[in-house]
Amino acid sequence: MRSVTCSMSVSLDGYIVGPDGGFDWAPPDEEVFRFATDEVREADVHLLGRRLYESMLYWETAGQDPALGFSTGEFAAIWRALPKVVFSTTLSAVQGHARLASGGLVEEIERLQAEPGDGNIAIGGANLAAEAADSGLIDEYRVRVLPGTGRRRRSILPSARAPDASRTRRDPHLWLGSRLSPPPCGALAGSSAVPWA
Repeated sequence: MRSVTCSMSVSLDGYIVGPDGGFDWAPPDEEVFRFATDEVREADVHLLGRRLYESMLYWETAGQDPALGFSTGEFAAIWRALPKVVFSTTLSAVQGHARLASGGLVEEIERLQAEPGDGNIAIGGANLAAEAADSGLIDEYRVRVLPGTGRRRRSILPSARAPDASRTRRDPHLWLGSRLSPPPCGALAGSSAVPWA
């Protein structure tokens, strides 16, 4: 059965988005970008909430820009080819190699796990990942800790959660990657009934 993985960059104090809800607080350098590309390469399908889907639409056409370096062009090609499932109550259509989810998150993951395949089922978007974690569906967290602290808007983990699994230190000034076992069910519960709207 395919594993469900959640991969996110976090600040040193455990937050994933800035006060304005943006992800631009820590643009990746070349090494972090290659690492993220390798993670996407391992996936058979990527599940996204609406906000992350809309942020990632850039990559559907980015590969056509001749000014892009090799690594960004490579990521764009891998991302475009990757099947995506978008969870949204407000979108009526999606672009690229994506489709709108036809059911709830639990049902969609169960359906995807029953299909043949060797790659991971990647999940992205803080609210969608929180719903998956609350349902006990995430098999592995892939966390990239990047420089920067401060008042962010959303944390990836409850305040009492600390890394308890393997750690990878690439450069003490850039990032630290950790793979975490899932927290207990309910630990990351979202506050709304449909958190990925």
